[in-house]
Amino acid sequence: MQTEYSQRREQLMQKMGTGTAIFRSAPMAVMHNDVEYAFRQESDFFYLTGFNEPEAVAVLAPHHKEHRFVLFVQPKDREKETWTGYRVGVEGAKERFGADEAYPITELDEKLPQYLEKADRIYYHLGRDRTFNEIILKHWQRLMAGYPKRGTGPIAIEDTGPILHAMRQVKSPAELELMRKAAVISVEAHNHAREFTRPGRYEYEIQAEIEHIFRKRGAVGPAYPSIVASGHNSCILHYIENNRQMQDNELLLIDAGCAYGYYNADITRTFPVGGKFTPEQKAIYDIVLEAQLQAIAQVRPGNTYNEVHGTAVRVITEGLVDLGLLNGEIDKLIEEEKYKTFFMHGTGHWLGLDVHDVGVYKHGEETWQTLQPGNVLTVEPGIYIGLDAQPAEEQPAIDDRWRGIGIRIEDNVLVTADGHEVLTAGVPK
Repeated sequence: MQTEYSQRREQLMQKMGTGTAIFRSAPMAVMHNDVEYAFRQESDFFYLTGFNEPEAVAVLAPHHKEHRFVLFVQPKDREKETWTGYRVGVEGAKERFGADEAYPITELDEKLPQYLEKADRIYYHLGRDRTFNEIILKHWQRLMAGYPKRGTGPIAIEDTGPILHAMRQVKSPAELELMRKAAVISVEAHNHAREFTRPGRYEYEIQAEIEHIFRKRGAVGPAYPSIVASGHNSCILHYIENNRQMQDNELLLIDAGCAYGYYNADITRTFPVGGKFTPEQKAIYDIVLEAQLQAIAQVRPGNTYNEVHGTAVRVITEGLVDLGLLNGEIDKLIEEEKYKTFFMHGTGHWLGLDVHDVGVYKHGEETWQTLQPGNVLTVEPGIYIGLDAQPAEEQPAIDDRWRGIGIRIEDNVLVTADGHEVLTAGVPK
């Protein structure tokens, strides 16, 4: 993978011109008191370096004669490593991660200016780390103060996202291999969960079975908090309590995926706890399934992102009209977004290093992102009729027989050269 990380850096530096890019590692997050969560590297940082330690900074300076890729890292420290694990150290940063130069993180203030003073701009994302934001702004202000005398230095700070995230949107073969592995593990977990589910069991038992398979098969763990939502809980989009006892004649919605090698899967299936749909459940399920199948059919090069969502919206609106849950002319119902009473979210999102991966969906007011080979997105329409759902203005009352039904079906779809591939097709629907 080091060759691929190097190629990514080169590609980014070609786009930067004579700018200098700065990337900060993720911080250690505290669970409680002095107990920390397991470390997870910041995705942009990892994408460019593969370096998986906190307290690090990566600098890309294509204009520098000797040091185009520089790492600032924690130095080796035997006592601290005894407590918190081995460090790569300064020499290891060069030998193992290909840095042209590396320094202890404590020397950042001293060494950073030499990589900024010849740059015409600083590429940096002003993120949540306000302390580090201030460090970057301080260096920029100092260089700007001397600009009239030197005539060189960064005159602007530009976010790294627009150029880097366009790269991340198109997955390489190596990335797709990891995503396929995450999908295979997640498929196995979903299929086992369906077989394990029965009335009387608790949602957390299903969660435990799913996440056991994640770890058993070598995944880091869940890509996001697993949603195991039975009965009316299925109408809560991000339900994670997972503590209810499941009953016969109810639905179980499972939204769960694993993270493998930093890449994620994201699958949702909904099925009857007792093995058989009620007529109302089946009617709603059939609409959602048809919406998903038709939306997936729109995933191909040259189509725009909104064509996927628009297709799902139309199928769901037509289905709700057929059931008497909406009333009116289809185009007008869509224009007025009356369907949002029952389908209130988008039909999907980009998927990759982040579950809700980076990349634009829209350029300005009218132009949607065009799908291209290597994009991976989720397709996940749903219908949710909560116990307290209220009809939109001038729409029919909601009969109680529909209440408490929440259904979502989600797959991970790769855009290929001539169409698409459903990476998660191994879970029945």
